[in-house]
Amino acid sequence: MIDNGELMEAALERFPEGLALLGRDGAVAFWNRAAENITGFPSIDVRSRDTPWALEPLLHRADRDAVDEVRLLSRPARYGLIHVQHRSGNALPLMTRSVILRDALGARIGFAVIFHPADHIDTLPHGERSEESDLESAQEEMKEQAQAAYEDFVEQGTPLGLLWITVDQAHELRKGCGATAWETMIAGIERTLAHGLRPSEELGRWGDDEFLILSHEPTDAALAAHAQMLAGLARTSDFRWWGDRFSLTVSIGAARAMKSESLAQLLERAQSAMLASVHAGGNHITLAPERQPCSPS
Repeated sequence: MIDNGELMEAALERFPEGLALLGRDGAVAFWNRAAENITGFPSIDVRSRDTPWALEPLLHRADRDAVDEVRLLSRPARYGLIHVQHRSGNALPLMTRSVILRDALGARIGFAVIFHPADHIDTLPHGERSEESDLESAQEEMKEQAQAAYEDFVEQGTPLGLLWITVDQAHELRKGCGATAWETMIAGIERTLAHGLRPSEELGRWGDDEFLILSHEPTDAALAAHAQMLAGLARTSDFRWWGDRFSLTVSIGAARAMKSESLAQLLERAQSAMLASVHAGGNHITLAPERQPCSPS
């Protein structure tokens, strides 16, 4: 006769993502093979013992972050980024989600924590960044804001639009006047764009010469009109350097989120629209077409 418990444990051992099952007291009752491979901690070091301090961010936040399985079935899985320490001592970014476990009567009996290395998720496209630039922290901050806005779009239906903006004259100015003039110009454009933001919008650097705006305009037409207004503001930027005056323009790609795409795909559409504006000669707005679903072969 088949032992159902052994059968279930064998199946969970083969689960491709890291999986930890915790009781109501927070003690780890199950730690699968993938969890061992990802973190370097064997099951014997984790189960029914004090949690290794390196794994505390992963296991001690389960109660706070857990969602009911009903929500998990009705909405796309929501992962959050955390950082733990591998048993070897190396930093280990993980994408995790926690699920409440209930018995047949609906009583809470524990939690399941599911995780995988962060480099297994879609890479979000961003603007070019030269080796000497110090944009990594700005890009990471904007990436976190974009991910949060995308989750609000998926879970609550909050409209989400992206404006990917590049300064048309940036390369020429940097080549002709140097890095200091270029940095001063970029800072001035950022201040100008900030004056045109809606109260709920976010603006951040997305590359050496590029910006990303998270918008909540409800329609394509409203998003395109907002982009036109921002482009007009940019044209009013009167940049002067050692007596020389430079007229500045921007190229903008606009895209509104669709239910059928990931955040990475949304960014790809906005980037493609921005490049289309550049190829049109600059000082241009392009609204990205909707992503077409794949046809079965």
